[in-house]
Amino acid sequence: MKKIKYLWLLPLIAGLTACDVNNSLDEIPAPTEVVIPLSAGTADFSKYVSIGASFTAGFSDGSVFLAAQANSFPSILAQKMTGAGGGAFTQPLVSDNVGGLLYGGNQISNPRLFFNGAGPAVLPGTPTTEVTNVLTGPFNNVGVPGAKSYHVLAPGYGSVPGVLAGTANPYFARMASSATATMLGDAVAQSPTFFTISEIGGNDVLSYATGGGTGVVQTGLDPTMYASNDITAPALFNIVLNNIVNAMTAGGAKGAIVTVPAIVNLPYFTTVPYNPIPMDAATAGQVNAGYATYNASLAPAITAANALQGLGMDASQIAAEVAKRTINFAAGQNAVVIVDEDLVDTSGLGLPLYRQATAGDFLILTSSSFIGTTVGGNPALINGVSVPLADNWVLTPQEQNNIQTAVDAYNASITAAAATKGLALVDVNQLLIDAATTGVQFDEFTMTTSLVFGGMVSLDGIHLTTRGYGLMANKILEAVDATYGSNFKVSGNMAKAADYPTNYPPGI
Repeated sequence: MKKIKYLWLLPLIAGLTACDVNNSLDEIPAPTEVVIPLSAGTADFSKYVSIGASFTAGFSDGSVFLAAQANSFPSILAQKMTGAGGGAFTQPLVSDNVGGLLYGGNQISNPRLFFNGAGPAVLPGTPTTEVTNVLTGPFNNVGVPGAKSYHVLAPGYGSVPGVLAGTANPYFARMASSATATMLGDAVAQSPTFFTISEIGGNDVLSYATGGGTGVVQTGLDPTMYASNDITAPALFNIVLNNIVNAMTAGGAKGAIVTVPAIVNLPYFTTVPYNPIPMDAATAGQVNAGYATYNASLAPAITAANALQGLGMDASQIAAEVAKRTINFAAGQNAVVIVDEDLVDTSGLGLPLYRQATAGDFLILTSSSFIGTTVGGNPALINGVSVPLADNWVLTPQEQNNIQTAVDAYNASITAAAATKGLALVDVNQLLIDAATTGVQFDEFTMTTSLVFGGMVSLDGIHLTTRGYGLMANKILEAVDATYGSNFKVSGNMAKAADYPTNYPPGI
């Protein structure tokens, strides 16, 4: 019986095999790609003009060079705007990818930096960009490296003879419409329909910061009384900024304005550790012997200064000042010795203002090649150890506070101007804070402010990489979308991280 149990299936199987059966499956249609057309919203991108300083110019790796200019954030924006009615965008291009400038055939600024496998190094080569060869404009990109806020309004800032006199800027001299032109005048003369104002205010604190806080925190409104490394008074900045914004919007143009980054988050100020001095116990003992007289003089000198200057310090405050200024080296990593002008002033009593650095101090990037060197070849005179670092090498907490106070005031003015005029506000300050703390995501890359490998900041430790400028451009486009109803983001018209490098090889 088991042999014939399923015989009743045979006729059915025979019938199926005799039929003409279509064993192929119907083709599944590919999903229809939804293409969202790009819209400008209420903005008009037909004449885009950018005005600003180094970031606007595409400054990267310590210089301006062709590849970086091609990837400046205004250039990236202009490329994206072409699909929404944007017109031609011209830049005052330099002559090469070497970087640096010549004046009358003499080099006045260095070539760009490159990564030599160990760290940033100056590219071997000779610049070919001659400042005295003035270009014919106008240029949509009025980005001038080194320009402070009040320079934007200064006649003669683009004078070629003024470059050698120190009254003009070589980058503006080679692109200004005349020797008496202003940056703002050259921008407004183009009748922009859309504009960006970026990092106005950055250089107003940058030279103070890179100089280790050796300048003055200004309060006056006359910039002719300022030194080059002073901090611009917030009241003057506010006046200048509103003049710029009013002029750029006078013809009905819309635009975006960018906040000033808190530059002490940048690797120029955070890369060099406060304690870079390795020492064994024997050497530490020798150095400590050299500071023994200084340490013993602290308590009586500070007590005397307290009385003479009427400081009102009690015993515990005097003890704290003594502890802060006591210099002691030990086996292991040691903090450098620095000059701190914010200490209780004992200089009139013959006691210098020395202390060892703490984690709250920022040693500027260039100090890395100075710390540990000797004075005049004398092995007993070691910079940062037996010879304290001068103020220009270090940003103390007080100096950092001076910078941050100014930046906060500048950004309050920028935020208020954006609100008053209905401009798109782009918080690049917060972007760099995020990059310095948690990192920021740009497509498949996590961007940080670590020098060389972080991807956000170029080899000079201050300015962005071209990938960083791509991310900055996207932040501007997002703000423009939110303010004017354009749709760069949802239509897919955004910069892609992989299109922009972080470091350029020597041979580009």
